[in-house]
Amino acid sequence: MIHFFGNESATVFAVQSQNELSAQDITKLNWLFGNTNKIEKSVVTDFFVGPRAAMITPWSTNAVEITQNMGIHGIIRIEEFHKVESNHSDFDPMLFQKYSELHQDIFTINIQPESIKEIEDIAAYNKQEGLALSDEEVNYLNTLAIKLKRNLTDSEVFGFSQVNSEHCRHKIFNGTFVIDGEEKPSSLFKLIKKTSAENPNDIVSAYKDNVAFIKGPKVEQFAPKSADKPDFYQTKEFDSVISLKAETHNFPTTVEPFNGAATGSGGEIRDRLAGGQGSLPLAGTAVYMTSYSRLEETRPWENAMEERKWLYQTPMDILIKASNGASDFGNKFGQPLITGSVLTFEHEEDARKLGFDKVIMLAGGIGYGKANQAQKHEPKTGDQIVILGGENYRIGMGGAAVSSADTGAFGSGIELNAIQRSNPEMQKRAANAIRGLVESDENPIVSIHDHGAGGHLNCLSELVEATGGLIDLDKLPVGDPTLSAKEIIGNESQERMGLVIGQKDIETLQRIAERERSPMYQVGEVTGDHRFTFESKTTGAKPMDFELADMFGSSPKMIMKDVSVERNFTEINYKEDDFETYLEQVLQLEAVACKDWLTNKVDRCVGGKVAKQQCAGPIQLPLNNVGVMALDYKGKEGIATSIGHSPISALIDPKAGSRNAIGEALSNIVFAPLKEGLKSVSLSANWMWACKNEGEDARLYKAVEACSQFAIELGINIPTGKDSLSMKQKYANTEVIAPGTVIISAAGNCNEITKVVEPVFQKNAGSIYYINLSQDDFKLGGSSFAQIRNAIGKETPTIKNAAFFKKAFNVIQELIKNDEIAAGHDIGSGGLITTLLEMCFADNHLGAKLDFSSFEEKDVLKILFAENIGIVLQANDDNVFESFLKEENITFYKLGKVTDSNSLAIGNYSLDIEKYRDTWFKTSYLLDQKQTKNGKAAARFVNYKNQPLQYQFPYHFKGIKPEIDASKPRPKAAIIREKGSNSEREMANAMYLAGFDVKDVHMTDLISGRENLEDIQFIGAVGGFSNSDVLGSAKGWAGAFLYNEKAKTALDNFFKREDTLSVGICNGCQLFMELEVINPEHEIHGKMHHNDSHKHESGFTSVKIQENNSVMLSTLAGSTLGVWISHGEGKFKLPYEESQYHIVAKYGYENYPANPNGSDFNTAMMCDKTGRHLVMMPHIERSTFPWNWAHYPKDRNDEVSPWLEAFVNARKWIEKINN
Repeated sequence: MIHFFGNESATVFAVQSQNELSAQDITKLNWLFGNTNKIEKSVVTDFFVGPRAAMITPWSTNAVEITQNMGIHGIIRIEEFHKVESNHSDFDPMLFQKYSELHQDIFTINIQPESIKEIEDIAAYNKQEGLALSDEEVNYLNTLAIKLKRNLTDSEVFGFSQVNSEHCRHKIFNGTFVIDGEEKPSSLFKLIKKTSAENPNDIVSAYKDNVAFIKGPKVEQFAPKSADKPDFYQTKEFDSVISLKAETHNFPTTVEPFNGAATGSGGEIRDRLAGGQGSLPLAGTAVYMTSYSRLEETRPWENAMEERKWLYQTPMDILIKASNGASDFGNKFGQPLITGSVLTFEHEEDARKLGFDKVIMLAGGIGYGKANQAQKHEPKTGDQIVILGGENYRIGMGGAAVSSADTGAFGSGIELNAIQRSNPEMQKRAANAIRGLVESDENPIVSIHDHGAGGHLNCLSELVEATGGLIDLDKLPVGDPTLSAKEIIGNESQERMGLVIGQKDIETLQRIAERERSPMYQVGEVTGDHRFTFESKTTGAKPMDFELADMFGSSPKMIMKDVSVERNFTEINYKEDDFETYLEQVLQLEAVACKDWLTNKVDRCVGGKVAKQQCAGPIQLPLNNVGVMALDYKGKEGIATSIGHSPISALIDPKAGSRNAIGEALSNIVFAPLKEGLKSVSLSANWMWACKNEGEDARLYKAVEACSQFAIELGINIPTGKDSLSMKQKYANTEVIAPGTVIISAAGNCNEITKVVEPVFQKNAGSIYYINLSQDDFKLGGSSFAQIRNAIGKETPTIKNAAFFKKAFNVIQELIKNDEIAAGHDIGSGGLITTLLEMCFADNHLGAKLDFSSFEEKDVLKILFAENIGIVLQANDDNVFESFLKEENITFYKLGKVTDSNSLAIGNYSLDIEKYRDTWFKTSYLLDQKQTKNGKAAARFVNYKNQPLQYQFPYHFKGIKPEIDASKPRPKAAIIREKGSNSEREMANAMYLAGFDVKDVHMTDLISGRENLEDIQFIGAVGGFSNSDVLGSAKGWAGAFLYNEKAKTALDNFFKREDTLSVGICNGCQLFMELEVINPEHEIHGKMHHNDSHKHESGFTSVKIQENNSVMLSTLAGSTLGVWISHGEGKFKLPYEESQYHIVAKYGYENYPANPNGSDFNTAMMCDKTGRHLVMMPHIERSTFPWNWAHYPKDRNDEVSPWLEAFVNARKWIEKINN
């Protein structure tokens, strides 16, 4: 039956249970739903918007688990419904529906599980189900049925279509190309593989795994000694491999952007979990490409092509929702997003419509593994097949096949069936279980594979591809009882990993999985008979029973016939007199404009290993060229990553497009010092193309060939990539082709993470220089400038001389390693003028005076707006810089000097930097308005430049890493985490560095009684998203303490002792405020509320430490320090006057965004009256090293930041009290 809780005039919670609820259960639920009451009605008559009945939301899954952890049994589903007016229509019909009343049948789905079907007419079934099988494949399956002397089942036909889809098998890249009647000698895949054959460099694994691995440095593992029980952290060295991967999730993002992009990010993370015997993700990247957003009517470049009647979502909706989805997944999983890109484009010429109506959503990333675990092992007969993670739902049925077709080609029912369901917290649990095995001395995983396209069919068949396997259909987890056998084995529910493990190691995995609350299902075993079979042990039914060879080895070879089509785009017309108008327009294109609307909502600090993310300078604007992650907490070795693409130049010349894409990625990553310079770099190439349209296959072949050739010339390789080759959107009366695009992701070992160069001019350094890496003449074709002139152009720059590029790259690397470069920035979207302005934007009173007379080109607009690959550098010492470049024969142009002014002076132009900075920020503001509540987007637009970071360091601070006396016993500390926590490692490391022995304690340890905290004197409740913040941040975590006797007793006893300290950071702060331990004497308690902006806030801000009695922070009183924030519910709502609270720190500025949440009294940190128990929203544990800070004083050379002193103070206090 369904019980209703909440407020009928606002929000109602519908709770489906197997039976009546006890009075005790109702009391618990009233507390859980925010101290509301049960509505004593079986029907609530009014209009409400809530989830589609057929889709159990991840929110519900988490809410039900919270009730289970609170000791409430028998609850099946909980959903949230919001009251609306009868005519309300402002909701996403992909995810929600409007209900005229809430009754007892709102969750009833009148679907019976379909029985296994025998398919007599495969061709008709292919069409009916939208399986995208070719005629040759249909013939193959008909022949197979004759060979087997039986009809194939629906699962077998469906399974074959998924496993052999273009999405999974890359048939076009492996196919034969016949262009203009001539057969090409090599497949596209062979062209890419040739780069690794010619330049193997440091490749460890390529093309055969979920990720590419490159040899990494020796680094330090910081992890608990064991993962199946509470245990102490220790350090251990290991030889690392670096992982690189990028995925695209274009079709699902076009249809339903939030979940499409979220599961794109999740899928890419799962790839980096599934390398070798298991590997670990470190950081993500993201790229969004759509047609024009049409944010305002006054943007003339957006009006040349008529707006379409969008199939599912507008481009503006996609930009907001997709970035919200990708950000939300990373934020909740605990993966920082450290670099990315945006492009909007559409164009109509010669009755041909181009545009990213079928959008591109790329999720990429970097990670690492252990060198001795980098290769998968071959499963042996009797090994167990295990699934970690979530249940099966009717999701993504046919997603792999539908992704291989033009959007709009199938009925919307089939396309809606590909909508995804995102549950990052579930994926985090599975990832933690895998982490426990990877970090152990002996990793028992034989082989591992992500669950993505094709569901169990693809994941499990690839795990046992060399041997065969028998899967017990009854053991597969079912979240929806109406699923048929075909739907159980083929659905694409996310957040799952498949792995093969020896029988003897099952118990170890079981203990780790239970501790991490990761569902684990033992679903089958390796057979050795080279068959792949799903069989129900209870009924004997076999929905699928294939020879692996029949399933994999026989898809017919693809032959791609095409002709070359010469396209003559019109030339760009312009007048030099209109320069400033052009500049204003270029700066508003999404590709050029400020990306603050993206960076202000995505976590860029979680894990405490972020060494360089998007934002730079005292004003913290997203300008950085490259993202860098540390591989451990020692502050030297790391991974750099960058992105490049140039699809508009590729319209003019696909070869130039590929060379420019690689060039852009490399001209970004060059600013991170790499171990062996250019040779350290490996690339991922992700291809998005509208194949099987006249001229496009020929263009693709040229583009791939040029990409391969340029990489080989540079001495680097492309060991991974992906293709998505159905980039066309069909409408009732027209079609729009996406420009053929290759997105290059570059990665390499950065072995000096503290020396990365930022694009912020320095007032006290040397001159400004330009190097033309393209060695081509300035050309405007394919540029942002061409876009605002509603043209593409006839000529586009390329990179003419690979040898010069390679030499210049390595010379710049040497200069960086020798500290000879004060600032540097690549030239990309918007051209040289954008680069120069951006280098002035991140601080106030920062300008430049330049002279272009040394350029051979005299058309100043070409110089300023051409997007020739190049870089602008500021030297530290002009003489050293110039003599080194001359010695190495690198041509350069000296442009001028940095000035202490608000103007950029170029010849006759004097550009007002503040004015153009606001123009550049405006598009971000317009997009931010769509995602931010309570006028906070406007407040950000006004305040962003008025809140520069300014610090006051403690006078006594020396910046030296604490020296720990090894002869003394370390005091014992513990981090406490719950499912969904993601900040335990950085907290544990801060404690460890300060001299504590640190124990890893999970809530399951406390609930079970494995841990009681009796020997612990300092606890840290860590950050993250326990229970995905469902029903309020930390509400579920608090419920696990309050309604589990052993856990409650352990915590109560800890707080009763007078020899203990605690700190709650972010989610841990929310926990302690919910548990009311900071001001237990108060009658009405302060609580944490949603940020005023009603969105996740991410940023590097400052806090001023007040005079205070906190054990941890009293010595820092009077300081103003930089610190990371990243939270959604960080507003201290404090009911009494300020004098009733012990406020330890306030934000550096009272107004948003420096105060990111609107806390009462500008509160950032507070403690109890004893000073022993401290809570805060800022992440001091992610700000412990200078290289963690997004802006650290350049005149300091510290090993640690002042924040580590807080943890040292805790240790000293405990040592004193113990003596």
